[in-house]
Amino acid sequence: MVWNYLIGGLLHGATIVLYDGSPTFPDVSGAWRIAERTRATVVGVGAGYLMAGAQANAESQAEVGLSRLRSILQTGSTLPPSAWRWVYSHVSPEVWLQAVCGGTDICSALAGAAAGLPVHTGRIPAPALGVALASWDPAGQPLTGQQGELVVTEPMPSMPLRLVADPQGQRYHASYFDTYPGVWRHGDWITVHDDLSIVVAGRSDSTLNRMGVRMGSADIYAVVERLPEITDSLVIGAELPDGRYAMPLFVVLAENNRLDDTLRGRILAAIRTELSPRHVADDIVAAPAVPRTLTGKKVEVPIKRILQGRPPAQVASAGAVTHQDALSWYAHYGHTIRRKPEVTLQSTT
Repeated sequence: MVWNYLIGGLLHGATIVLYDGSPTFPDVSGAWRIAERTRATVVGVGAGYLMAGAQANAESQAEVGLSRLRSILQTGSTLPPSAWRWVYSHVSPEVWLQAVCGGTDICSALAGAAAGLPVHTGRIPAPALGVALASWDPAGQPLTGQQGELVVTEPMPSMPLRLVADPQGQRYHASYFDTYPGVWRHGDWITVHDDLSIVVAGRSDSTLNRMGVRMGSADIYAVVERLPEITDSLVIGAELPDGRYAMPLFVVLAENNRLDDTLRGRILAAIRTELSPRHVADDIVAAPAVPRTLTGKKVEVPIKRILQGRPPAQVASAGAVTHQDALSWYAHYGHTIRRKPEVTLQSTT
């Protein structure tokens, strides 16, 4: 998607700067140093980079300068209010911070900034041009000022018409139209306010989202569950209230096995080698069981909501899932990670 975006910049006569490498090299202000060196006027970064600067309390403006910078484009995931404030106090008080919400699926933006609208901390100013964006409740009724599912109620030119190797369109419709027939459900929780400004709270489905890169949990299960010591697994990507993103991997151990450093190392090596370093979980935890629906599906979304603080009884009805008693165990783990200043990889038995 970014490739297309940059081509659009060339069509407008802009000079494009691409940086291949860590934005935090040689320090957390690395990307800003590139911007100053190239005299960039617009810089596009992920939320994770701005959060890293805010957490380090970096004095980027004093260290680097950024004399030409006019606008910062931020996307990838939700940016917490503390990072918004850090941008204006430590990067540039005059910059136009543009938060953008979109997707690789549509190769476009769903919501973004507009030159005639004010910037409010934590909010995206408006739906993008030509996007009939709304927030709906489970019954398909529009919501204002309340969190609901992000839907697009009218077709967009860049929406895909089909998926590869899906001749009957079954996966396509299951991916986007199974919740609201005929209406695109994007898979994000959003709040649309009276002035049409938008707050994105994170993914509403089970898709993993690491700094804007979406990954499927099934790929991780395929790797982890090949290990003889593991009988089942569950990976969750959960946006936490303070802007952190936790991606724990829960494993159910085979009889007479223990999650020690050796096994943890094998799990990490398998994921990193067969998938990518981005797929490596933040935390590996031995769980008592993986709850499933009565049809055998892992209950990823309910567990995600439990980790975010929802009571188990609100997300899973009694008798609707297997291992109902394990939900309280996940609730306790969720309480633990919400209290942590950061999520670190560990071995828990």
